[in-house]
Amino acid sequence: MRIRTTGVIAIALATSLIAAGCSSGGGKPTTTKSSSAATTGATLTIWADDQRAAVLKPFAAKFGSENGVTVNVQAISKDLQTNFVTASQAGKGPDIVVGAHDWIGNLVQNGTIDPVQLTSQQSAAFAPVALSAVSFNGQTYGVPYAIENVALIRNTDLVPTAPATMEDLIKAGQTLKDAKKVTNIMALQVGQTGDAYHIYPLFSSGGGYLFGRASNGQWQPTDVGVDSSGSVAAFTKIQQLGEKGDGALTRSITADNAIPTFTGKKTAFLISGPWAIPDIKKAGIHYDITPIPSFAGGEPASPFVGIQAFFVASKGKSKALAQEFVTNYVTQPDLQVALYQANPRPPALTAALTQVEGTDPDITKWFEASKTGTPMPNISAMAAIWDPLGKAEAAIIGGANVQSTLAAAQKAITGAIAK
Repeated sequence: MRIRTTGVIAIALATSLIAAGCSSGGGKPTTTKSSSAATTGATLTIWADDQRAAVLKPFAAKFGSENGVTVNVQAISKDLQTNFVTASQAGKGPDIVVGAHDWIGNLVQNGTIDPVQLTSQQSAAFAPVALSAVSFNGQTYGVPYAIENVALIRNTDLVPTAPATMEDLIKAGQTLKDAKKVTNIMALQVGQTGDAYHIYPLFSSGGGYLFGRASNGQWQPTDVGVDSSGSVAAFTKIQQLGEKGDGALTRSITADNAIPTFTGKKTAFLISGPWAIPDIKKAGIHYDITPIPSFAGGEPASPFVGIQAFFVASKGKSKALAQEFVTNYVTQPDLQVALYQANPRPPALTAALTQVEGTDPDITKWFEASKTGTPMPNISAMAAIWDPLGKAEAAIIGGANVQSTLAAAQKAITGAIAK
């Protein structure tokens, strides 16, 4: 299933280090040692999950050596975001935390992260969708390093050509099912409580929206569109694919069996992300990755795009060092490539993406599928969406009334946001 990016979290030195970071552009990391840092025994602490912490340690050691400081990389196995907020507010947090861009609203609201100091040259070196995702209230709040999203994964032995529309996909899947070559038209995880993340591309293609946007592009938590006319129209289309319609979407397909349904050749179509590929390769399935097709005449099927990023803690004890590390080390291809090798996702840095494309053709396909995507809203109100919308999705796919079900979800969401 998706590796959700919830789960798997001095003063004298500041002027010289920030100035060095801002003047270096996209070049090599600054290597000038600071005698102040060395004599004061400055320490930089980085928190990340287990996998990323292991990758970061050699880079942290190099940074420490070049700057005459001690760098501690600490692995936080569970509840990284919650532990970071709690520790920061108690004055015991790290200087840098590695996490998901959709944490930003909550972290800013709690006063736990600072904007990062990227030059225009450095900013231009990232994929636009990645930089957009880490922007909040007109400022950049993280340095992105990886992109993830879902796409259509297709068994090319069963369906050589990608379907142009969702209707074409359903027709191809039904034809295979009628011929008893498969048992399922498609595999998109729903389960008994729904999955708002995986259904979002179909929801967006049908005209639905979650939050409105201000003129500057900022998400508006007071403008919730779950029961809007566009969202009702979208879920009406989704219901037609459901258990009392085409049967392409069913609550029997869950997070546990969606990928096995595809690897077991029970369907030719899977909507999932890069985390599905190891099992698909192990099963020997010939596959291709393409953008999720939209409904005929509809809006683009826009998947949520998730970005992994480095954040500078506002209550850290070595904020200047933290800015130096994220702006002049995380912006280098070698670090982003190393993070890709540990957990293959398209790197956010264009130069790193170019490096890995030659050895992994899938990476280009995931990146292409992200181009129609929407950065997952990074406002704290997004936390109120998942449960009510997922449950509404499952009920509607099972045949519940679309309008009343979405109205109830809207009420639950706006009530939670208002608290």
